[in-house]
Amino acid sequence: MPISSKFTSVYSQDWEINFLQCTPNGLLKHTELCNLLQLTAGSHAELGGLSFTDMQEHDQAWVLSRMRVEIDELPKWRDTVTVKTWIYDLQGSRSIRALEMYIGEKKIAGSVSYWAVFNTKLRKAEALALPHEHFEKFPEKESTKESFKRINLLRDNISLAMEKKVVFSDLDIVSHANNVKYLEWCLDTVDPRPVLKQQLKSFDMNYMRELMLGDEIKIHTATEDNQTFFSVSKEDKPSFALELNWK
Repeated sequence: MPISSKFTSVYSQDWEINFLQCTPNGLLKHTELCNLLQLTAGSHAELGGLSFTDMQEHDQAWVLSRMRVEIDELPKWRDTVTVKTWIYDLQGSRSIRALEMYIGEKKIAGSVSYWAVFNTKLRKAEALALPHEHFEKFPEKESTKESFKRINLLRDNISLAMEKKVVFSDLDIVSHANNVKYLEWCLDTVDPRPVLKQQLKSFDMNYMRELMLGDEIKIHTATEDNQTFFSVSKEDKPSFALELNWK
């Protein structure tokens, strides 16, 4: 698709929170927060000619590698939120994208994400085949207090939280487990009370290996101080790591 006449390098989109996106206390689920961030990023990429459809002409797609989300407060049912996004850097096979969520003029969450160009036939990273010079880059315009990081997988007192098999409803358009599903699996094993009290202030996610339909996985967890760690592994090889940081 050609670059839209509505394309701008800093993009914003409004979303109304519906009840299907909320936890029992009426606040937005953390998984749905991530979905809204990524849907906004997808809209921006589509306006700029870098959508999934555009990239599939070269058997390419964006896949998430690392992401950090910082939360001041969560929106509630019927709130209208504005998600803003821009690119820090885009070169070769990678892109670093910033995202912020607002209610009116008040920023309530920020995120920074690292994306890789993935060949959907060869199942490996490669350089972006499409032009992107029209995207202005904003390396100094930060959306979070801390950037994404590589999560340490070596932890003490690790225990098994859950075993499961990747099922059809976990898959996305790239035919692997959608990145938000990993977060959902892990959150399903935690005590919901601090989540409902908005005590989750930030989280970091690392994606290392894709998971496919029928894969049997193990989720391990460890807790120290105000942090809960998770790893998702297949055949003892890590596919995903998560750090939850509590107030």
